[in-house]
Formats: sequence, structure tokens, C-alpha cells
Amino acid sequence: MKHVIALLFIVSFAASALASGCPGLMAKIDNRLAAGPMLEPEVIEEVIQLRTTGEAQHQQGNHSEAMAALEEALELLDEADAS
Repeated sequence: MKHVIALLFIVSFAASALASGCPGLMAKIDNRLAAGPMLEPEVIEEVIQLRTTGEAQHQQGNHSEAMAALEEALELLDEADAS
């Protein structure tokens, strides 16, 4: 019984940690886009689409999928800044 309680605690903690990460990544993306980066329109469109997908996934409780989309959007912004 102790193991079950410990497992439930760990799962709930991990889920809440992922949930709090999504808004932070969305804010980072929003701030970077608001700064008016010099990017190709296609890249900006893809970043916005990934950000929108990430927010929708977050609202549905799919935090790992949300984080993946949001991290991909940030990677695109990083790649574009590096070139």
C-alpha cells in the first residue's frame, strides 16, 4: 500500500511540474515573437502554429505533448537566431 501511495504522489508531482512548465515556455515564445525577430515568414508561421498547438494540448491536460510542441517552437527560434 505504501508503494501505491508513493507512486501516486510521484505521478501527481510530475504532472504538476509539467503543467507549470507550459505557461513559461509559451511566455518565452511570446516574448521572442514580440521582439520582432528577423525571420522568414514561413518560420514565424510554423512557430505560431507550434505555440498554438502547445497551448491547446496544455489546456487539454496533455502536458508532455504540449511541452514537445513548445520546445520545438523555441528550437526553431534558436536556429533562426543562430543563422
